[in-house]
Amino acid sequence: MRADRLQKEYEIQIRWVAFPLRTDTPEDGLSLKEIYAARNIDIDQARKRFKQVADEIGLPLGEREKTYNSRPAQELAKWAEQKGKGDEFHKAVFRACFVDARNIGKVDELLRIVKSIGLPEKEAKQALESGTFKKDVDADWSRCHSLGITAVPTFVIDHQAVVGFQPYEALGQLLQTKNIKKRI
Repeated sequence: MRADRLQKEYEIQIRWVAFPLRTDTPEDGLSLKEIYAARNIDIDQARKRFKQVADEIGLPLGEREKTYNSRPAQELAKWAEQKGKGDEFHKAVFRACFVDARNIGKVDELLRIVKSIGLPEKEAKQALESGTFKKDVDADWSRCHSLGITAVPTFVIDHQAVVGFQPYEALGQLLQTKNIKKRI
């Protein structure tokens, strides 16, 4: 993933922040064709562009047909971060959603992901059911709103952002404009 490469090449720390993406999505998801058509976007062209950028940076990308409500995954990510496995969880959720087209809005699917990275399923389920990390995700959403973030991924340094699925070079340029040092 780009975040891994950035951390290897630059003296930075990555902090994942949850973003309210399609919060009205029902549990069974929404069709990407319908979403793109409603926004007058050619889905085939968009997929081609996403695939091109993903290939450039070695990021796997599948052919998903739906998008799902990511709120439960965001809350569980905060729990996984507390357990020291946040990066692993984020990567596993990315793979589940964007490569394998799995429904990350369903608790059972998220528990399979939790198990795959070696975290306790029962504790994860309890964290979701109790809403333990709801306020943390709400705070992230509020921060995104205050920064004017409208899309994912967005990389932000000192209130300057690179928005959307951009080439790696665009991220490097942002770091260089902020005088972030390269690792030797």
